[in-house]
Amino acid sequence: MSEGAKACTLDVDSQYVELAAEVFRLLADPTRIRLVLALRRGELPVNRLAELVGKSPTTVSQHLAKLRWGRVVLTRQEGNQVFYRLADQHARTLVAEAVLQAEHALEPQTAHQRAGVALDTTAAEEVARATGDPSSTPSEGSPA
Repeated sequence: MSEGAKACTLDVDSQYVELAAEVFRLLADPTRIRLVLALRRGELPVNRLAELVGKSPTTVSQHLAKLRWGRVVLTRQEGNQVFYRLADQHARTLVAEAVLQAEHALEPQTAHQRAGVALDTTAAEEVARATGDPSSTPSEGSPA
C-alpha cells in the first residue's frame, strides 16, 4: 500500500464512523431493506421490484433514488426501462446480517440452525478478510 493511501480501519476513531451511521440511516426503512434483498441476485426493473416489495412503482422509484444517492445501487438504461443492481456486496451483506440478527432476536432457533446449515460468510469473517485481522473471526462453536 502506498504511503499516502489511507486504510479503512475499524477503530473507534475511524474517519468513516459518521458515514457508516448515514448508511444505517439510509437502510433504516423496511422498503429499502426489501429492495436490497430483492436485488441480491441481480438487476431488476422498477416495475418488477415494485411487484416484489408490494409497493407502487412511484414509491419504489423514490426509495431507489435515495439508495442511488447513497451509492448502494447502480442503474442501467435499456430503451425506456431502467434496471437497478447493487453497487457492491457490502449492502447485501449488511442487510443479510441485520435480517439474521432480527431472526436471532425473535426465534429461539433460527431457520438455518433448524436446517443444520452453517452460513457461508459472516460479517465477522468479511471484516477479518478485509482487515487481515484473524482475531475478529469467530472461533469454532461460538454463536453466529
